[in-house]
Amino acid sequence: MSRWPFQSRNLAMMRRSIGASTVHQPDQRGPSGWRLLKTKDFALLFAGQAISQIGDSLNKVALLWFVYTLTGSALKMTVVGLLQTLPPLLFGPLIGVYLDRWPKKPVMIAVDLVRTVLILLIPLLYACDALTLERLYLLVFVTAVVSTIFGPALASSIPLIVPRSQFTAANALLQSTTNVGLLVGPAVSGVGIALIGAQNVLYVDAATFFVSALCLMPIRMRESGTPTGARAETQRVLQELQVGFRFVFLQHRTVFLLMVTAALFTLGSSAFVFLLPVVAKQLLQVGPVGMGWLWSALGVGMLAASVSLAWLKPGELRERLRMIAGSLAVAGLAVCGLGLVDLPIVSAALVVVIGGSTAMFTPLVWAMLQELTPERLLGRVFTTFSTGGMSTAMAGMAGFGWAADSLGPLASLMGIGLTLLATAAVAELFSRRQSAEGPTSSSPAPLLAR
Repeated sequence: MSRWPFQSRNLAMMRRSIGASTVHQPDQRGPSGWRLLKTKDFALLFAGQAISQIGDSLNKVALLWFVYTLTGSALKMTVVGLLQTLPPLLFGPLIGVYLDRWPKKPVMIAVDLVRTVLILLIPLLYACDALTLERLYLLVFVTAVVSTIFGPALASSIPLIVPRSQFTAANALLQSTTNVGLLVGPAVSGVGIALIGAQNVLYVDAATFFVSALCLMPIRMRESGTPTGARAETQRVLQELQVGFRFVFLQHRTVFLLMVTAALFTLGSSAFVFLLPVVAKQLLQVGPVGMGWLWSALGVGMLAASVSLAWLKPGELRERLRMIAGSLAVAGLAVCGLGLVDLPIVSAALVVVIGGSTAMFTPLVWAMLQELTPERLLGRVFTTFSTGGMSTAMAGMAGFGWAADSLGPLASLMGIGLTLLATAAVAELFSRRQSAEGPTSSSPAPLLAR
């Protein structure tokens, strides 16, 4: 059985135990984040993600429409969402163990190729009149399991191709691909469904994942996986799970506090997105067109924030925590204000502010995690965060959804706004604690066990 000894008094030994690349020194000489797009490796990663995110948005709209057309049941359509939500909750931490064993680039390529085949099977089986609802659900679930691997693998790969000073910019630029996907994908999917049918849109979706895999292949990545996958005995897997949980919840206080902050943030932010249709219909008295404008406003704000982060220098950890605190305070006030106005143009402006303020969170937190976590633990740490985020997202959607039905949308919006304000307060207290403890508190904790 491995142990987890602390050796903080000897920096050289710590460098040997966790790898010198994980003990990062401040580097303010890095270029503007936008210059990352001029580097071959990151540009290919960015291009592949932009294409696959558009495909992912195509898939969400086309698949739901396809299931509803096939079954005529809204309940059976919602099962698709449930099947896509379960894998991170059920398999996230276990996936992290294996992700830390394997090199990230082949994993991401394999995931994209498998997703290509799985999504391609849906229209092919339909064309052959062999697609049953059970087979469709199975394909959706397996695709979701495979997709659960990609996000943490992508986050874990950033430190392998990007210098420390560019972590925040890299994460912001990659988040912008998600925002572009949200803006472009649904519109393209709607036009595609109308012109060629939902099943044929899925062919396009499959092609985007194949193109993403092609973009990943030429990338040079300083791999850090350990070739121990063949020795995945139950005891060994449980031991490695324990190492990851120990790092997040016990060993590294800063990472644990980031986990708490992220859980609070997801509790409120996920519920807000879920309640946008209710806001549009009940508070603003607008129809589908107005709802579309609100979604676009949210995407515009998020994209603008992601783009602007690429220009910023990372700063100290406590400075980034203050940035998070300030942006979430603005978001919380804007959400509360949204419940007090009834003019669509003012509401759209507030939604832009909410989108921009909340979009600051993920790139900053991911960059801090990438700096603080030893490379051999990145997979487990990011899958743990993903599992925690999914759990609190479901709790937020259920809780604030119940509040909207029972107490009204205004009460629910106020609750979400207060949750975001509470998250801002936690981040501010966290930053003050970092200031009191000094810069050494953000250094990664020594760790010998895998």
